[in-house]
Amino acid sequence: MFKLSNKGEHIREMFDSIAPNYDFLNRVLSFGVDQHWRKFAVNQIVYENNGKILDVATGTGDVALKIAAATPETVTITGIDFSPQMIELGREKIARSKYASRISMAVAPCEEIPFSDNTFDSATIAFGIRNVVDRLKGVKEMGRVLKKEGRIVILEFSNPKSKLFRKIYNFYFLKILPKIGGMFSKLSAYKYLPDSVLEFPDQGQFKELIKEAGFKNVLHYDLTFGIATVYVGEKE
Repeated sequence: MFKLSNKGEHIREMFDSIAPNYDFLNRVLSFGVDQHWRKFAVNQIVYENNGKILDVATGTGDVALKIAAATPETVTITGIDFSPQMIELGREKIARSKYASRISMAVAPCEEIPFSDNTFDSATIAFGIRNVVDRLKGVKEMGRVLKKEGRIVILEFSNPKSKLFRKIYNFYFLKILPKIGGMFSKLSAYKYLPDSVLEFPDQGQFKELIKEAGFKNVLHYDLTFGIATVYVGEKE
């Protein structure tokens, strides 16, 4: 059984507490644009016939379901998340889908992925890497379970480059979003969200971390004026 740090336990408890309203608030707070971001990220994966895809920090399985919809029936998807409540809700959602036979889910953190080396064709993580306490270890662990030349795809919030747009965005992100989130869920969680984004490394710094973790050909794609960024790399 894995053991989280005190900070990791606090973050996990927070996500357990907001799990029931997580999907609803993702759509409302992003005005539905998060679905476009996830679709773009899924389009970056690679796989072979009878391939395997890993979705880390899968939450309630949104990305796992998008991967299933975008790949042949021979491809299987495994979702992991350190929040038992997220996994429980995700299993229920997947069971209601037409992809139930292709998607499995398990409780596990990014830093201790419970699979053998060289197992997966691609590994994804959407809006989860900033919640990983030891990010370098987490990215290295994703690399460990990838096959040689396997691809990592990371979708994460970022800070817009335009000063004017950043000013407008930060007003919404820091002032409005926590209040809306707090109306339907735990206020502290939606105060944590903007704080965690603001402290996250910029695109150049984070690409260097991905390279340090053992990936090559590392690229990034800014989405929606730089509100979100997709990072892609290949295992060396």
